[in-house]
Amino acid sequence: MSRERVAVMVEHQARSCASLGSPLYAFLLERVAQDVRAGGPCAEALAGYEDAPGPDAVALRLLGGVHALVLTGRGPDLAAHYPSAGGAFDPAGPDACWHAFRAAVAAETEAVRDWMTRPPQTNEVGRANLLIAGLLRATHAGPLPIRLFELGSSAGLNLRADRFRFVHEDFAWGPADSPVLLEEAWHGAPPAWLAKAAAEHPALDIVERRGCDLTPIDPLSPGGALALRAYVWPDQIARAARLDGALRLAARVPAEVETAGAADFLAGVRLEPGTLTVIWHSIMRQYVPAAEWARVDHELDRLAASSTPEAGFAHVSFEPRRVGERHRFQLAVRLGAGAETVLAEARPHGLPARGVAA
Repeated sequence: MSRERVAVMVEHQARSCASLGSPLYAFLLERVAQDVRAGGPCAEALAGYEDAPGPDAVALRLLGGVHALVLTGRGPDLAAHYPSAGGAFDPAGPDACWHAFRAAVAAETEAVRDWMTRPPQTNEVGRANLLIAGLLRATHAGPLPIRLFELGSSAGLNLRADRFRFVHEDFAWGPADSPVLLEEAWHGAPPAWLAKAAAEHPALDIVERRGCDLTPIDPLSPGGALALRAYVWPDQIARAARLDGALRLAARVPAEVETAGAADFLAGVRLEPGTLTVIWHSIMRQYVPAAEWARVDHELDRLAASSTPEAGFAHVSFEPRRVGERHRFQLAVRLGAGAETVLAEARPHGLPARGVAA
């Protein structure tokens, strides 16, 4: 029954990959689930994770470990099917891809199992599409130099999001020569409030960039860069290109990510006169235990209550929320002690977005 539970979790992730535009991973995970049930190499690689909770993302850990093999030249047969390594996936004849994947897992089981101990960390650059929109909204309300703090920063790539280029039809914001280009950022025209804020603030004055993570990644180290690349799905080349650009920016724009939980990190944050203190985070809340998030809420309320026009505060989040019978990934902004406002929503990778409020 435990092995069956793993297979079911893998199938659930397969459906998610299909809905998020990765036919390669959707196909491979369906075959992985079959291999787990049959007691094949994938079952051996996943042994010991049968009772792991859903947030542990067992299937993504397996995929990331195998992708790391491909990116480091240890899976040449599989590389022929991975666009990230110059190959091509043929959905009309996928069996060769599966046989190469299974063989790679069998040949490198120890390496894959070592990778399984790492939590998945994509540091998805596309989510900056929502975060920057929220930050522009906050800056429009109180144009002060910005102190930017991020919860669950991973490698801290989105702490440099003001250096990205956002483009959609006639809308453009950010440095024209940025190595990170986020195109087709919105469904239809961007919201009027965003267009106005972007026109009034063609650049942002960010004077501090700090974040926290339980297991931060150093984006400037070879191992850190490999981990980030391995967790980008290999048939989504645009995401990989954005990541590569963000890694180049990380070498030029300093940001600090400390090893700390979200609540402990926030407990040390104080507002400073003459600045706008912004706390932001994206698709990380589900990984934080409920008791700790209650502490996070307490700290956010403390900061909000102490805000003034001279020492501003804003909370920007892009997180899943239940809307009716479904979960939607929504951008919400809270300014000072005011009420939170939902402004937009998008798919989990952040592109494209759709405005939902004025």
